[in-house]
Parts: sequence; C-alpha cells; structure tokens
Amino acid sequence: MQKCSNIFFHIIIFLSFTSCSLTRTAHYQFNQKYAAQKLKEDVVLLKKILEANHPSLYWYTTKDSLDARFNTVINSITDSLTEVEFRNKVAYIISGIHCGHTSVRFSKQYNKQAFKHIYPAFPLSIKVWQDSMVVLGNLLKNNKQLKPGTVITSINGKTIETITTSMFPYISTDGYATNYKYQVISGNFGGWYKNIFGLEKNYSINYIDSLGNKQQTILSNFTLKKDTVTKKDSIISLSPPIEKRIKISALQQKRSLSIDTSFSAAYMRLTTFGRAKLKKFFRQSFRAIHKNNLNNLIIDLRENGGGNVDNFVKLTQYVKDTTFNIGDTVEAVTRKLAYKKYIHPGIIQWLNLNFLTTKKADGNYHQQQSEEHYFKLKTKHHFNGHIYIVTGGYTYSAASMFAGIMKGQHNVTIVGEETGGGYYGNTAMQIPDIIIPTSHLRIRLPLFKVVLNANRAKNGRGVLPDVYVPPSSIAIKKNIDIKLDAIKNLIRTNP
Repeated sequence: MQKCSNIFFHIIIFLSFTSCSLTRTAHYQFNQKYAAQKLKEDVVLLKKILEANHPSLYWYTTKDSLDARFNTVINSITDSLTEVEFRNKVAYIISGIHCGHTSVRFSKQYNKQAFKHIYPAFPLSIKVWQDSMVVLGNLLKNNKQLKPGTVITSINGKTIETITTSMFPYISTDGYATNYKYQVISGNFGGWYKNIFGLEKNYSINYIDSLGNKQQTILSNFTLKKDTVTKKDSIISLSPPIEKRIKISALQQKRSLSIDTSFSAAYMRLTTFGRAKLKKFFRQSFRAIHKNNLNNLIIDLRENGGGNVDNFVKLTQYVKDTTFNIGDTVEAVTRKLAYKKYIHPGIIQWLNLNFLTTKKADGNYHQQQSEEHYFKLKTKHHFNGHIYIVTGGYTYSAASMFAGIMKGQHNVTIVGEETGGGYYGNTAMQIPDIIIPTSHLRIRLPLFKVVLNANRAKNGRGVLPDVYVPPSSIAIKKNIDIKLDAIKNLIRTNP
C-alpha cells in the first residue's frame, strides 16, 4: 500500500514538472514575435479544444457566427505577431462566446517580466458609462483644467461611442450585460485605449468646463520613472505585530462591517467571496447585528467579482427566507477532457469530473449535489429585517448569484446598477486554463454550465436593480456615494 502511494506521488510530481515545461518558451523575450503559421495553428487548436470541452459554447451565439470569428482571425494573420497583438485577436474570438468566465490572459512569462517594462501612459483616469465619460483623476500635476468630475466629450476626435464600441469586442462578459464592459474599461481606460488605438504622442481632449462651456486642451503622455531603489534596499524586516496589522488591513479590504445606530443599520462591504476568512466574519457580523437589534442591513457587492460558491452559500443562509440550492442545472459535457495536455491543472479537473459527477439521460455529467441539495437556513442570528444589496457592473459570478437568489424576496431591495454576472446562469464552477503551445496565452475554460433558475428569462442580462442609481459626474466631482445616499433615503421613508 505504501509502495503504491509512493508511485502515485512520483507520478503527480512528474506530471507537474512536465506541465510546467509545456507552458514555457525557451529563451523567452518580453512580448516577442511568433511566426504567423504557428499562431494560426494555435487558433485552430483552440477551436478544437473549446468545441470538445466547453459546455455552453453556443448558449448566446450561433455556431456560424463563432466560426466566422475564428475564420476572420485566421485569415488576418498574414505576418508574425507579438504576444500583445495575438492576444487581441484571440480576445476578439473569445468575447463572441458571451461567457464572462471564458477570457484570455497573457502568458505567465509575459506577466513575470511586464513590471520591468514601463511605457508612457495615457494621463487620465476615466469613468465611462453609456454616453458619458468623466475624469476620475489626472496624472499631470500641472494640468488644472481636467479635475475629477469634468465631462469629456471626445479624445483625438473620437466620440465616446466610437471609443467604447471599439473596445467592447475584446472584453468577455456573461450574455449581453454591457455594464460589466463599461466597468472594465473604467478600471484601466489608459491601458485599453493604448491597446486598441495605439500609443499616441498627444491627446486633444474636448470637455465641458465648470461653467458649462465647451473647451479643448492638449495633453501629453505620463511617464513613470523607474524605481531606483535596489531589491536589497527594499527588503524590510517586519516585527510580528506589524505583520499581523498588515494582514488585518488586507482582510478589511476584502470584508468589513460598520454599524450606524442612528439608522439602525449595519453596512457590510464584501469585495470578494474568495479567501477572506468569511465564515468566521459572517458569524461574528450577524452576532453583532443581533446584539445591537438592528433593523436594516446594507450588503455592498459593487466590487465583488465572485469567488468560492461555499462562501456565497454561507451568507445566503443568514438572510434567505426559504431553503435554496446552488442551481437547477450544473452539468459538464465530458469527463475525458479532450486535448488535456493543453489544459492545466488537468489532472485535478479530471479527478473532479470523474468522481463528483453523474451521467444522466441527457448524456451530460451532472453535479447532483449542487442541483438536488437544498441548504437549510441559519436559525441562530438569522437576519429578518430589511436588506439593501448594492450592485454594479463588477458584481460578478458568485456575487451576482447571491444578488439573483435574493431578488424578489419580500424584505430585499437591490440598489444600483445591473450586475455583470448573468441572472439566468453562467458557465463556471471549475475553471482550468487552456495554454496554447506557441504563444502560451492562457484561456480560461469553465467546465460546468449552471442554470441558476430555469424559470428566469434566458435573455443574457444581469440582475437588474429594484432602484436604479446610475453614476453621476456631480457625485464624482463632490466625492459622494449616491448609491448609499439613496439607501439612506429609503431607510428614512421605510416604516
């Protein structure tokens, strides 16, 4: 028995080293070029892998339209391309699937070396939504015209619509929830602008000044100076108490609870459902809410991109009014993982698919535990007061699942904007990487199609708020949170 265990252990170690060797380019140079024929072969292989393994490839698009994207990209590769250039082409294909969990990332080698290469940057931080573009920050300290809240009407003659519609085809999202795409662009406007339009020397910015007049200014790129501190000098020995405070601070960035007795309200901010010691946090939070006899709970999910489904379940048990399951359907189309040498970590996913699923009459492999198990509610410190859930475009995956399962409950009001995550369902649960052999780009491959509630409309939308509160240039200028202000007004008027 011991001998078998040792053999199994060495097989796993061997596979791990083999896997690593397949995901690296010998003598790698940052953003190097690859031969056109090899990149075409990467695209053809990617198509085969997706067709064999992806459970909802044609959920929101037709096979003909997706095939057309593949053909367009293959035909467009007429010369060698850099990794950045090739990534754009692959991202164009992948966004056509309309699955937010199927996305493209640079190779690991690219990411390891990227911090060494500092390029001139677009000088403004910008918030974009629908027909609006507003300054969030200005890297050029000498420019006093473009302050936070300033409305921009065009950049180098390109309108807001031209800019966003040029960026959208390269961003993956669930269905047609474009609010997520606006958030992604806002999160790194300069990066997306350079990626799509190239690095420009100067920028002619048309804007509206504080008096409502149309104005124009010319901005140059911002260049960040390289850090001159040596690696040796940057090493600082921290005493255990300081290290502990840093860890606490990092956790507080992921989850926090504050109490306002004047409103009889608790404000819970959750930026993740991932690793943040959430089980303990929820237990302590609802104990504090119960102890203070609070009537209102605000759960802020605007920055929450999802994480572990188990954590979403733990929170739901404290606030749902009926038992619940994860989804009506949680299914994969295969157990074998075709082309598994390109899927990492393949061995782990294979084990999960073969030991945690059951083949049903439809020919697919179902996670019966997720479909059939209904979770009981917490009886101790269960919250029965009014719940306000704050959502936005970044509310994704497990966070949008939580918003969706709570929507329509008699004591729940969702405030803000449409979630980026789908209301009907998504493709997720287990998400290894496809690593294509030439460029080593990483394409996320979700293995399970999840229909959260079959009675919901399959229209490609996110969870819609009960009270819509869009972004505002005035709110940005005054640095106020209009969504939380809206909730306070609801609490004042709610008997």
